[in-house]
Amino acid sequence: MTLANSNVLFFFLNSSQITGLLLMNSSLILSNILNPPVLFFFLGMLAIFLKSDLDIPQPLPKLFSLYLLLAIGFKGGYELTQSGINLEIALTLLAAIFMACAVPIFSFFVLKLKLDTSNAAAISATYGSISAVTFITAQSFLKILNIPSGGHMVAALALMESPAIIVGILLVRLFTKTSENGKKEFSWNEVLGEAFLNGSVFLLVGSLIIGILTGKQGWDKLHPFTQDIFYGVLAFFLLDMGIVAAIRIKELKRTGSFLIVFSVFMPVANAIFGIILAKMIGISQGNALLFAVLCASASYIAVPAAMRITVPEANPSLYISMALALTFPFNIIIGIPLYLNIIKVIGI
Repeated sequence: MTLANSNVLFFFLNSSQITGLLLMNSSLILSNILNPPVLFFFLGMLAIFLKSDLDIPQPLPKLFSLYLLLAIGFKGGYELTQSGINLEIALTLLAAIFMACAVPIFSFFVLKLKLDTSNAAAISATYGSISAVTFITAQSFLKILNIPSGGHMVAALALMESPAIIVGILLVRLFTKTSENGKKEFSWNEVLGEAFLNGSVFLLVGSLIIGILTGKQGWDKLHPFTQDIFYGVLAFFLLDMGIVAAIRIKELKRTGSFLIVFSVFMPVANAIFGIILAKMIGISQGNALLFAVLCASASYIAVPAAMRITVPEANPSLYISMALALTFPFNIIIGIPLYLNIIKVIGI
């Protein structure tokens, strides 16, 4: 967390609230850790550390990912039909787009202190985008605590996926000096296609629209599929994520302490910015947590795929390892309850 972020946060707090924040209620962390899907994430990591031969066959994690995107998109569309669009929802969606553009820009200038332009842009785009699974885990956490949230936050999730890719590429174009014979050119049609038509974004947005169009009738028909088995699939997906994250941890030895610190403290800083925006907008506690989690998470699927195409000079082992092996576990274990505690302390 930067000094500026700390000063902004403390502006909202008095001394007793700061003490409460520092002594964060351990029951929040415990309730999050004891969430079954999170425990399966630990089980996956443990399998690697203990050298078990546990493995999830490769086609299945992709299927689990597609299912989760379909389910949250469809449910979000249905809930939007129930709540409608009001000023709070409109402001939340605008704030989501703003953060998706702002986070990669200030992350880029922090990373430029130590890295070249290509790697700084790729990592900043990764942290400007979102992790759908972190968002889903936060939804599960809210459900355990019986804190309501709105379906429009799924629309915010969809809106925050692509802008960071565009901003990351623009940063490369602006800050990379071209040689006489030029660098490898890429097609903006290809860039925009990867940003807006990659599988995860397309399925999420499409499911959201289908949920809106079919409303309650569609929800009643698909409820057993999109809701009843949801947490079982999430548990399997996080089991696989635990396996992959444990493998990626080994690669972090090559990243250096600067990037390791960035992987933990930048999400907290981004979450604090998001919480301050949430307070200014006046959104509810549950929605504020989901917004903070969106601001704090990092993409390890959509953005890395786009960066490999558009910024091939960047090292994928840096931005994938940082997002998946450090930021993702930090957010689902410590970050989610930490952000909720900050939200409660500042009075949302």
